[in-house]
Amino acid sequence: MTYTVIVAEDEELLLTNLVQKIQKADPDFLVAGTAQTGDQALALVEKLSPDLVITDIRMPVMDGITLLTKVREQFPFTKFIITSGFSDFEYAKKAITLKVSDYLLKPVDSEELKEALSKIKQEFQIAGNDYEEVFNARTAAMTPTQIATLLKDFIVKNYSEDINLNLIADNMNYSPSYLTKIFCQVYGCTPSKYLITLRMSHAQRLLVHEPGLSVKQIGEMCGYHDQGYFSRIFKKHTGKSPLEFRG
Repeated sequence: MTYTVIVAEDEELLLTNLVQKIQKADPDFLVAGTAQTGDQALALVEKLSPDLVITDIRMPVMDGITLLTKVREQFPFTKFIITSGFSDFEYAKKAITLKVSDYLLKPVDSEELKEALSKIKQEFQIAGNDYEEVFNARTAAMTPTQIATLLKDFIVKNYSEDINLNLIADNMNYSPSYLTKIFCQVYGCTPSKYLITLRMSHAQRLLVHEPGLSVKQIGEMCGYHDQGYFSRIFKKHTGKSPLEFRG
């Protein structure tokens, strides 16, 4: 199976070098696009919905942390590797709390990169095996409406987990964009949007009815392991922070 990658690095020489290292480290990771600014990277992610984004933390126009946060809001399924110069180490550690898969020091060491990709691949494979029981060639023979309903039911059941749309589509030999299209036709929104809305409604219910639970616990129960990120998403969705909502 091939996993698609977007690489963002503002220095052209380092960018070319990193792309070559990825291709050598594991041929299953395919570099689908490269960017030299954060906004270019975001546009590519929106267009290609990759499995993995590898980005420098210091990027022109939009830095790596902002890029990561924006991608997370739209594509909760995408994984991240952050690269950084030594002087940005403390800043980059903030990215770890945003559920980054790995943090690599520049210039990126080939062995460390290989190890990071191997770890991500393993995560994909474990998730892929879980999905295979539900989404497979037999599922692919269903009508588009039945497939959309099955995906919706799967999201409802597993909303607190990481759900990878690309892997689900791959198990049925579909493209993620086709799967998104049929889901939109039935439910009027993308699977990502549906997942976020579902998580937010659960969070609102828990905030009101479970006063003994902290904001951090509620965030984790809804699939957000970083409290700050959960609070930002919640405020964007409801107009209030979790504490304000709780009253």
